[in-house]
Amino acid sequence: MMESNYNQYVTNLRKALPIGQSFDVKERPILIGGKEASLYYAEGFMKSEVMEQIFHVFFEVTEKDMKQCDNTNDFIKSFVPYAQTTTETNLDNIIKAILTGLTVLVIDGFSETIVMDLRTYPARNVQEPEKEKSLRGPKDGFVETLLFNAVMIRRRLRDPKLIFEIHSVGSSSKTDVCIGYIQGIVNEELLKKVRAKIKDIKVDTLTVGDQSLVEAIAKSKWLNPFPKVRYTQRPDIVAAHLSEGKMVLMVDNSPTAILIPTCIFDFLQDTDDYYFPAFTGNYFRLVRVLNMIAVIFLTPTYLLMAEGCIPVYSKLKFFIPDEGYAIPLFVQFILLEFAIDALKLASLNTPSSLGMSLSVIGALILGQFAVDSGWFIPQTILCMAVLALAAFTQPSIELGYAIKFMRVLILIGVAILGIWGALIAIILNCILLATTKNIVGESYLYPLIPFHWDPLKKLLFRTRKPE
Repeated sequence: MMESNYNQYVTNLRKALPIGQSFDVKERPILIGGKEASLYYAEGFMKSEVMEQIFHVFFEVTEKDMKQCDNTNDFIKSFVPYAQTTTETNLDNIIKAILTGLTVLVIDGFSETIVMDLRTYPARNVQEPEKEKSLRGPKDGFVETLLFNAVMIRRRLRDPKLIFEIHSVGSSSKTDVCIGYIQGIVNEELLKKVRAKIKDIKVDTLTVGDQSLVEAIAKSKWLNPFPKVRYTQRPDIVAAHLSEGKMVLMVDNSPTAILIPTCIFDFLQDTDDYYFPAFTGNYFRLVRVLNMIAVIFLTPTYLLMAEGCIPVYSKLKFFIPDEGYAIPLFVQFILLEFAIDALKLASLNTPSSLGMSLSVIGALILGQFAVDSGWFIPQTILCMAVLALAAFTQPSIELGYAIKFMRVLILIGVAILGIWGALIAIILNCILLATTKNIVGESYLYPLIPFHWDPLKKLLFRTRKPE
């Protein structure tokens, strides 16, 4: 299309773009130095003040000035006062540029179009993520604009080797996907794998952003609940992982970054571990690990004790029901598992002004009525309340639900075969963990399997230097 003239460009763009049909896609014919020209842009990406400034510059161009411009590059050097300006001749690239918010200028007599980045992004204010609050750390978090998120990372890592590669995914959505890494310390083989996986994605659109991207890349079995990546909305966490030689994936329109590669031990770390002294940080991590173990084994162990499958310490016998109950303990635990998740979903969709009312209804009225009516015994409700609170010590929502499914599988094993069923369920969980691969095909249990003590020590313990 190198030989195309002004009329061909205009004709092709009018056919390809919904000009006159969609109110936000605009064509603005103007005269620049006596030559016909047209601006193409998506309204809303560009402020009216910027448009006024660029028109002011173009209207001051004289016919004599235009005669001195032999090609598009001469015109850009003389009359385009914007840093991010390129030329383009490919029609598909021109259309993509317009639909992503860039402004395209077509001038009669020039074989190339001028693509200008005059975008201003609609964005909410930077604020601390609700799920990843820190006691002493910074209070900023990612927003839905990819460029702003990259800036927040570069503000923390002023390394010239920090690279943000941009890719386009989706034949319809053409979503911008960014791979971030530090050149020289990133694993080049893994980087090549990630690039190839993104290029091989054949989808029409990334319907739900980051999760759609992960599912398209991982192609994992839906029966495996373990998360293959770690999500975060904190730029300080992303900066720390990049400095370790890892990568980050960011999707435009999503405030969540995807950290890769990830093993299960990465989920044991949290932001506050490194904003407190090493001793305190290790204590936080110990509490988190103990809570994770309790979340997996508390209700199955209680069910084994209540059914008489394992001996009960004399001072704990008061906690074992000595009277009959209408519903078997196993069924009570399963019903409470669903009830707690139902309350979580209800609270998520409840307006904040009604949140307290929901808490009162769910915790007091329903809970007390369930005990008085004989549906549940106080011990099972207490166990599930402890589990619900302990689960919130886990930073990852995805891993929290994976742990929940592990617990339910063990509960089912106990209900069917007692202690042998529990052992079989534990073995099945271990096999699933051992055979799970992360998003780049590495062991999910690395550096435990294969065993490497130095990286494992840094993941299990809070060291003096943030890792």
